[in-house]
Amino acid sequence: MLPSDPYAQRVKAQALDTFFGAGERLFSTVVIPICITWAFWGWVDQAVLIGWFLLTLAVAAAMELLCWAYRKTPAASNNYPLWGRRLSWVFLSQGLYTGAAGMLFFFVDSFALRIFLLFWIVGLSVAAVGQLAYWLEGYFAFTIPALGMTAIRLLLDENTEYKVMAGLLLVALPSVIGFGRHAEKAVFKSIRQGFENLDLVEQLRLEKSKAEAANRDKTRFLAAASHDLRQPLHAIALFGAVLEKDLQGQPQHTNAKRLMRAVNALGTSLDTMLDVSRLDAGVIEPQLEAVALNQAFQSLNQVFASFADEKGLQLRLRASPLWVRSDPHLLQRLLANLVENAVKYTTQGGVLVVARPRGPSVWVDVIDTGAGIAPEHCESIFQEFYQIDNPGRDRTRGLGIGLSIVRRLSALLNHPVELHSLPGRGSRFRVKLPAAGAPRPALADIRDAHIDAWPTAQPGLALPLPRRVLLVDDEADIGDAVTALLSAHGVQVATARDETQAIAALNKATSQNTRFDALLCDYRLAGGADGLDLALRLRQRFAPGMPLLLVTGETSPERLQNVRDAKIPVLFKPVSAESLLAALASLR
Repeated sequence: MLPSDPYAQRVKAQALDTFFGAGERLFSTVVIPICITWAFWGWVDQAVLIGWFLLTLAVAAAMELLCWAYRKTPAASNNYPLWGRRLSWVFLSQGLYTGAAGMLFFFVDSFALRIFLLFWIVGLSVAAVGQLAYWLEGYFAFTIPALGMTAIRLLLDENTEYKVMAGLLLVALPSVIGFGRHAEKAVFKSIRQGFENLDLVEQLRLEKSKAEAANRDKTRFLAAASHDLRQPLHAIALFGAVLEKDLQGQPQHTNAKRLMRAVNALGTSLDTMLDVSRLDAGVIEPQLEAVALNQAFQSLNQVFASFADEKGLQLRLRASPLWVRSDPHLLQRLLANLVENAVKYTTQGGVLVVARPRGPSVWVDVIDTGAGIAPEHCESIFQEFYQIDNPGRDRTRGLGIGLSIVRRLSALLNHPVELHSLPGRGSRFRVKLPAAGAPRPALADIRDAHIDAWPTAQPGLALPLPRRVLLVDDEADIGDAVTALLSAHGVQVATARDETQAIAALNKATSQNTRFDALLCDYRLAGGADGLDLALRLRQRFAPGMPLLLVTGETSPERLQNVRDAKIPVLFKPVSAESLLAALASLR
């Protein structure tokens, strides 16, 4: 490793940590010296042999004590030079008593014992590579005295054969040292790659965290921006409805209708962003049941037939007897987004929607003869606000959110969506659905009011509206707009901007022996007050059976989840006059 290697210190510390955590070393430090002592008993002076054996035990005890101290010291590897020096001193002691055995025990009058001793010393020096490659300094401290002292003793003898053996040991010593260096490089390379992999994983984790944080920031921004935009738009929609009603039969009525079309278009855009937030928040739970595709196709035809006719396109939805298992409302939204997208981006030809059985599945294809999508855009078009060839963000071409909602609904319902497209030849979006059998006739399920839209009021149809309504909203303009709208339909409205005013209005009604038929409350009130909690407290205190209706411009996932958990009917701003009237009528 180069001195500038950023991993050098980490690798050395890890190498030392690995050695000290390697486990028992008693076999090489205790058992083998016992065998040597037993083998040479009677061949060597007993005092010398016992002294040598006691030395080996002392060194073994020092090694175990050093390992114990290392493991007990917090973050010992951070001070690896100090511990490395201590380890090298212990290995030097082992090398010295091994070399001393070569000098003291080699010249016994037994050829077998001499060969045994020589093989033990050389074999121990070679085998030590596997154990000491983690700390090469310790390996050198052991090997050089072990082989060197034995070679010197043989070299000093007058026997030529011993001199030859000494020469072989001295020649082998550099080879053994070189072998140790190669082993160290291999071990360090492995440790270094481990650190690089860990750093890469950590980098990926950080990037993932940054991406998740950016997504949360985006969600919070959309929630805040959407809420702030919905407040005035809600008031505009209600004032506009009152104005449109008052101007009927007058020349200005046309402009009033145009105003309401623009307001409704803006409200649709905000609702689309709300759908994204609700899907991200997990507040929509699919209610799976058997769904007739033919009925879904008929609904799609009713919605998009006129849109296709205006563009001179053919919209064909082939009748299908197939049934699938899905959430009918969410599936309808998924398919509607695909059909709308196909019609929007097709200029000639047409759009075909067809279903085919495929084993346990049903494939629904939405095929168009549009311009097609280049391969480099096939993944990006499912991202929010991504539109091909619309860098100027022409609002007449939508927000670019439709396919991102398709992807979210696909994941929520577990209905994979595949895209096959050729530039200049059109596109095919395929939805894979689980097949289902036609169910027996049953009562229709009552859907969750938090997921599905409220029914709208039919023009000219009298609704059973409540007679008196208490409105709690901190926005004065919204209070005036709701009052004007409901008053035009014969509903008495009392307004309150906070809890104190709401309590005063309820106390006044009680003192006059009257009551409110419904409580209409904004979810987010001034000062961060929670309109849901406020409405529940007021109802519990004054009228336990009084119907509640929440109105909110919230898109925050956490707040949306709170609304859903409360099981209180809710309308999302901007609320059209028809929707508000229908919701109030439904409360009765």
